[in-house]
Amino acid sequence: MSKLNNSITDIDGILVGQAQDMDALTGCTVIIYPDGAMGGVDQRGGAPGTRETDLLRPMHMVEKVHAVLLTGGSAFGLDAASGVMKYLEEKKIGFNTGIVRVPIVPAAVIFDLGLGRSDVRPSADMGYQACKNASRLPPDQGNFGAGAGASVGKIFGMGQAMKSGIGTASMEVGGNLRVAAIMVVNAFGDIFQPDSTTIIAGARTLQKGPIKIGTEKYFANSLETMKSLVGKTVLNIANKQNTVIGVVATNAALSKEETNKVAQMAHNGLARTIRPAHTMFDGDTIFVMATGKLHTDVSLIGAYAAEVVAQAISNAVLFAEPAGGLPSAQDIDKK
Repeated sequence: MSKLNNSITDIDGILVGQAQDMDALTGCTVIIYPDGAMGGVDQRGGAPGTRETDLLRPMHMVEKVHAVLLTGGSAFGLDAASGVMKYLEEKKIGFNTGIVRVPIVPAAVIFDLGLGRSDVRPSADMGYQACKNASRLPPDQGNFGAGAGASVGKIFGMGQAMKSGIGTASMEVGGNLRVAAIMVVNAFGDIFQPDSTTIIAGARTLQKGPIKIGTEKYFANSLETMKSLVGKTVLNIANKQNTVIGVVATNAALSKEETNKVAQMAHNGLARTIRPAHTMFDGDTIFVMATGKLHTDVSLIGAYAAEVVAQAISNAVLFAEPAGGLPSAQDIDKK
């Protein structure tokens, strides 16, 4: 097998394409598997924006997906899925109905309209362009694709938030088994180093006066703030501009029930790196694409799905660059 690049494209056959508008700070990312991958999903946040998720659940006829779209633009951004479908139909990729081939393209959105331009959203044309850009190369991380307008730490609103983005990671789990993830991190909460108490990006303190970037006082710590009087007050008016979305892929062979179980377990990686996670202000959604014929234990895949999700979330923050007036973790590294 090929050498790992710590990317979701380490799963043979997976293509990733991205398109973005850097002025408007929005974009979309498409993960394509032309032959169709067994699909699953687990949605846990209280404010999701999704498309074609019902068909991924057990007891539904269609089992395989041909692409998953991750996009900015809130519900408006779902229009980009039309461009993905157009591209795939032109390539004769889709579910064979006997009349036409219908591409199966689940999608999830983040709300990025509060950082760049609220009147510019990913369109069908942008979704089509993302497909044209798709390749086996490791995708750009940080302020690219659906991560162009992502931000984190918004308990005090956008004014005290930090820039985030899109990240990816992969692992080889003995033998030829591979598990990988790509995540768009637009969280209400703070981002921690995996399995650590160290915040690497999140809500910045309201304290006045000079505060050294990267010190403990620089971060407000959303979890602690929530139980304070100030936190309880701002929580009632907290913005609804959050969601973490992503895709886990594996070269294993899984049933639809098993892909849904892996999606469920993958959220453990989200909860380890984002605090708080799965709030009513988030729409946290993770898709799974199983592409291979390698049979192995679903619990093994699920356990490592959580690991690559945690790494991908960390990378989304560490690769992000300042934008829209927000600092990023790279600012901390430079101090």
